[in-house]
Amino acid sequence: MSPTFVVTVVVVLFVLIVLTSAIKVVQEYERGVVFRLGRLVGARGPGIILLIPFVERMVKVDLRTVTMDIPVQEVITRDNVTIRVNAVAYFRVMDPNAAIVNVADYIRATSQIAQTTLRSVLGQAELDELLAEREKINQTLQTIIDEQTEPWGIKVSIVEVKDVELPDIMQRAMARQAEAEREKRAKIIHAEGEYAAARQLADAAAVITSQPGALQLRFLQTLTEVSSERNSTILFPVPIDLLAPFLDKVGSVKAVGQGSND
Repeated sequence: MSPTFVVTVVVVLFVLIVLTSAIKVVQEYERGVVFRLGRLVGARGPGIILLIPFVERMVKVDLRTVTMDIPVQEVITRDNVTIRVNAVAYFRVMDPNAAIVNVADYIRATSQIAQTTLRSVLGQAELDELLAEREKINQTLQTIIDEQTEPWGIKVSIVEVKDVELPDIMQRAMARQAEAEREKRAKIIHAEGEYAAARQLADAAAVITSQPGALQLRFLQTLTEVSSERNSTILFPVPIDLLAPFLDKVGSVKAVGQGSND
């Protein structure tokens, strides 16, 4: 093997190494943060990035939205109920320079901040508030986490509480409470129906009292309804008004008889 061939191979390898370190390709969803002799130069890309070999160094940062699961956290609410809660957070890098320079690992740092904030916020809320006002709590979590990660160039867009696990004793107590609440509503609705029916009957009685013929019509309608059922025995109530003349006559006869005896 001749020395010329060896020198040629060494030169080719050196050129390849230089080109590899000097030419970088950055995707559309990435940015390259460039450092020159340890000093920040700025973000570049997307496309082909030319670096000064052995002088400049580039770190790629993904700008796509990251979906991060917040692990299950045990939380004691303000009314002393122990629950297990997990959540999900959506965030993305808005400032690649800050994400590389201001924090060592922005994904891990955001995860730790999210876990701490989740325990803190839910610990200040009562169980009923957590179950009924989920949107309000999600908004509070998103605001607090976003403010804490802003110096790192991170924008937290959404934080959602996914699941709330309650102890079995608390689940049974809530089931009894819900059952009692439904019974309460049923009794109230029944009482309101009775009240409305009584008012209607009172109004109907007032109409019948003002119109004597209405009572007779109602009586005939009742007979029609009873006869349609084909009962073997039908009782006919006689209005007192029909018997009043006879009662008056009997009373006058008795009075005359007592007068003659005297």
